[in-house]
Amino acid sequence: MNEKTVLQITNLTKSYGQSGFQSQILKGISLSVMQNDFIAIMGPSGSGKTTLLNILSTIDKPTQGSILLDGKDITKLKNKELSHLRRDKIGFIFQDYNLLDTMSLQDNIALPLSLNGVNSRTCIEKTTALAHMFGLENHLKKYPYQLSGGQKQRGSACRALITNPEIIFADEPTGALDSKSSRDFLECLKAINEHRNATILMVTHDAFSASYAKDVYILSDGSITCRLTRGKDRKEFYDRIIDMQASMGGDFS
Repeated sequence: MNEKTVLQITNLTKSYGQSGFQSQILKGISLSVMQNDFIAIMGPSGSGKTTLLNILSTIDKPTQGSILLDGKDITKLKNKELSHLRRDKIGFIFQDYNLLDTMSLQDNIALPLSLNGVNSRTCIEKTTALAHMFGLENHLKKYPYQLSGGQKQRGSACRALITNPEIIFADEPTGALDSKSSRDFLECLKAINEHRNATILMVTHDAFSASYAKDVYILSDGSITCRLTRGKDRKEFYDRIIDMQASMGGDFS
């Protein structure tokens, strides 16, 4: 069983607007993310999943509630402390890769280590090890424009992992990929979760992507309304997710 709580979310709310004219986007979200969890957050359009991810990843702040990461309430940290937390404790995988065009894939992956002052030998060793795991060892000297979408996204995942973060946030990571690249990338995510004990929280509208997670939480109108847990059969889990979507109706884009 998992023992360490990586992320503890308690009574999280988010409202926009002024008093008397407020729109409540998140309504008392509470969730525990344990070490080695792989969680997918899904929900109809407008359910609040992007807002939730933005708050958890320190891009936005909640109206109320607490978020404990590494024992610290990130809602109370100042900008400098937040910057250190993002650098040391959080990994990000974005839909649009966010690789720097002027740097080779190797340098893109190693960038977080370089910014932390890690020596070049260690950077190369860690980058090479991750690239091998993600099938990128023959592409390290290439630049992003020379890579396919799937290769760029796997490179983005390597960069997110290079500092051994407490948690990885993935925002629609397969949104720009074709079906084969999506499958290859998701298999890599599954592998790092199972073999490197990576803790992953992914927001996705896609049932196929969500079926690679261990647990799927459904957001609806700002609240968690359902939790689905995968068994041994991913295909059966995918079918359950599709059935759940059909029963809820709405646009899950």
